[in-house]
Amino acid sequence: MKRDFAQLADRHFDVLVCGGGVYGAWTAYDAALRGLKVAIVDQGDWASGTSSASTKLIHGGLRYLESLDFKLVKKALREREMLQQAAPHRVWPLRFGVPVFKGGRLNSVSLKLGLMLYDFLAGTLGSGQAHRHFSRAAFMARFPCLNPASLTGGFTYADAQTDDARLVLELVDGALSAGAVCVNYCKATGFIEDQGQVCGVTVQDQVDGKTAAVYARQVINAIGQWTAESGCRLTKGVHLILPKILDDEALLLTAESDGRVFFIIPWYGITLLGTTDTDYTGNIDQVRVEEDEVDYLLAEANRVLKVSWTEADVIGRFAGLRVLKQSSKAMPSDVSRDWELKVADNGLLTSIGGKITSAREDAAQIVNTLCENLDVNEPCATNGKPFPWLSGQDYRRWAGTILLQAATLGIDKESAEWLIRRHAKRVPVIFQLIEQDASLAQRITPTLPLIFADLVFCAANEMVVHLEDLLRRRIPLLILAKMAQPELRYLAELAAKTLGWDEVKLNYEFEECVTKY
Repeated sequence: MKRDFAQLADRHFDVLVCGGGVYGAWTAYDAALRGLKVAIVDQGDWASGTSSASTKLIHGGLRYLESLDFKLVKKALREREMLQQAAPHRVWPLRFGVPVFKGGRLNSVSLKLGLMLYDFLAGTLGSGQAHRHFSRAAFMARFPCLNPASLTGGFTYADAQTDDARLVLELVDGALSAGAVCVNYCKATGFIEDQGQVCGVTVQDQVDGKTAAVYARQVINAIGQWTAESGCRLTKGVHLILPKILDDEALLLTAESDGRVFFIIPWYGITLLGTTDTDYTGNIDQVRVEEDEVDYLLAEANRVLKVSWTEADVIGRFAGLRVLKQSSKAMPSDVSRDWELKVADNGLLTSIGGKITSAREDAAQIVNTLCENLDVNEPCATNGKPFPWLSGQDYRRWAGTILLQAATLGIDKESAEWLIRRHAKRVPVIFQLIEQDASLAQRITPTLPLIFADLVFCAANEMVVHLEDLLRRRIPLLILAKMAQPELRYLAELAAKTLGWDEVKLNYEFEECVTKY
């Protein structure tokens, strides 16, 4: 993946996508696969907004059954199953436990009915993936981190997990391979109109300040939280990274204070706790985690866990904004997560809302609309299509072979498994780096299954512009580890060597990360 702003200048495209989150990436990939001439730009890095600040789940949304949003759940479950087949490296199964507490908001009968409906909508009722009920003792054995007080039993059910930022990056790379021009750190500064219709965008390179006019027959506005729409409602979601308490299953829990659903999830060998859901009216460019939000999540988790986490236990934190349709409902959690496409009088198409799980199907509708407008008769090609980085071989057999090769190179098993999830068929290229320098097989930090060769590969091949791109989204070290400044400096120097940064650039990038994280 190489960044080349010059490919945009004064070019004419069929489609210009503004916004490099999951919706923009799926739209660009789909349109390019249909043979359209496509460009996609983002004012920052790929997935630098909400699409790298999610709960990292590909799921139907069990909680939406309470609001009777069956259509949304069924759509998401259909996409979940397809994605697990088309991208087993990118979307992998994750089973959730739902404890039942005496006097809790959800009792065994209501949960049983809800999970049966969830399985029915997923087409897994009666299968090995269907929900299961456990006695108190059996559930405690499965989730020993839970406080047994008031626990009466529990259920487990199937959903799936992903790495959101890498999902977006792989789709962008797929669009590139299909002929699209993809440029991050390229800010759209204004629309170009002809007879009242949008026909292009002026853009500015955020690296060197150069400007260009990019012309397109159709412009798609997929900029998420930056959408200038009065009919939108922004809500904020906060997540915390904490020490490991789970192995390979997650927990779905209900907050005692407000009845909201939240999750405790195994993530890169440690724990992801989240999320909040509150209305947001602040600066969309500076979304921060506030102390009361940390207190809320820790308090709710501590009510059901044996541990008693404090803020000192928090390893990392991040926040993102959801774009929802305007609603009169007081609680943000009660507002539908469904998606819509708005068409302006000047022809601009704007994507509003949605979920990472169902983004592919929604993007297909966007491309269907623009194909109709452009008089192009090409069907969607993304449904069921193997992901760009998936090996053409039998996945399980291939992964087994890769794990054996990794062991011979001195890579520990957990790091090798994450290497496969992160890079799939590109892993052999990373192995070549280790063959040249055996020290690159070592973990960057002992507590995380991430190795130095992975970092070097990402720096060289994944359109990294800033150190934060590399250490937050390509490899999420800035939120997964509390790194001392000497450790961070070492990684910055490693990146600088790969990216050709001079001392001034190195110092600037290092200080930016120190200040922000």
